[in-house]
Amino acid sequence: MNNAWVEIQGSLEQSIGKNNYQTWIKPLQMNGVADGIADFSVPTNFIGNYVNQNYSDLIVHQLARAGTNVSRLQFTTQQTAPAAAPAKVEPKVETPAKDKEGDIAGAPLDPNFSFDRFVVGKPNELAHAASKRVAQGGEVTFNPLFLHGGVGLGKTHLMHAIANELMDNRPDLNILYLSAEQFMYRFIQALRVRKMMDFKEMFRSVDVLIVDDVQFIAGKDSTQEEFFHTFNALVSAHKQIIISADRAPSDIRDLEDRIASRMQCGLVVDIHPTDYELRLGILQTKVGKHQSQYPDVTMTDGVLEFLAHRISKNVRVLEGALTRLFAFASLVGREISIELAQDCLADILRDNDRKISVEEIQRKVSEHYAIRLSDMIGPKRLRTFARPRQVAMYLAKQLTRRSLPEIGRCFGGRDHTTVMHGVRRIEDLMHKDAQIADDLELLRRSLEG
Repeated sequence: MNNAWVEIQGSLEQSIGKNNYQTWIKPLQMNGVADGIADFSVPTNFIGNYVNQNYSDLIVHQLARAGTNVSRLQFTTQQTAPAAAPAKVEPKVETPAKDKEGDIAGAPLDPNFSFDRFVVGKPNELAHAASKRVAQGGEVTFNPLFLHGGVGLGKTHLMHAIANELMDNRPDLNILYLSAEQFMYRFIQALRVRKMMDFKEMFRSVDVLIVDDVQFIAGKDSTQEEFFHTFNALVSAHKQIIISADRAPSDIRDLEDRIASRMQCGLVVDIHPTDYELRLGILQTKVGKHQSQYPDVTMTDGVLEFLAHRISKNVRVLEGALTRLFAFASLVGREISIELAQDCLADILRDNDRKISVEEIQRKVSEHYAIRLSDMIGPKRLRTFARPRQVAMYLAKQLTRRSLPEIGRCFGGRDHTTVMHGVRRIEDLMHKDAQIADDLELLRRSLEG
């Protein structure tokens, strides 16, 4: 029987590829065949379970071609002696180790990041609704859920909220939350100490995998390879994956096409920069907590509105500014006024005023003209895309400190002369076309917030 197994391994490697063969087939050791059941020893239960689900039909077919009459496979771990009479072994999946507080051994979860404390507005309502659906723990029609957006817009909050709610309501589920950097670190450690099978088993045995800042693995070939196989194994096993990044999968530079393609098979949700109403709502939600901590501090009318207008890029910075204001007012014994906010938060206000990114301008302009961001950046020269592209170039020149060559690189690697032509074209049109002038004013106000 072992001779037959040796003969077909070459065919299996050709059929499923070298990487899959090395990971799943090579570790198998054939013990024999009895009553049409081929018995294999495997290093771990998980490998037996995975091979049984994904390659059993192929192995049975190849054994039959080699003259061995087999109807199904049986797997026993190498640490456990096979039963006297062949019987199908149901693999036991081990859960990842837990720390002394009971959390899954991934990144720590912040209990303050809950759905109750997440302020919902138009820029994030889809991301919130999709995250709530995943947190219910039932079957979800989209996998993975991919959340992307700039820093401080709520991606991490939503991912922690999903994990927290699932752990409260579905303690039977095996949930692992970690950053892409931690995934890479664990992968490198497993390679170093030669424990790749343990690494694979831990990550492929989870019910819900949550990976933050996946753009970190871009350009790291070995880590991407392992992430790709982990991703495929979990999706094939109908396990839920939630991923976040600072941009859409197709826009992550040096991310392998096959990984970007897999990520786009689920639901990709862009968390847009906050609008004024959402920022004001966040401040109104947070101010009660600070007033209970600093009961001696009072606030004049208009302060929250002032902060919501002036601090528009990052919710974390906005919340931190409110915390600083209350602490400062309590220490100096003054009322919180707009004048106090201007003095206390001068560095934040100054920093916020001067930083408008080309990427944010592109996003705003594409939304305004109802075109895809990829079409604006891409090579198409149709006027439907060319005019918004020129508007975005003009605004990038006016509202950022980026040079013309730098702006050109942000627009699909265009030459600086192309940017110069676009800027001059808009400068000419804004004096002749009232609609262009109105668009520019509306977009400028929106970006300067």
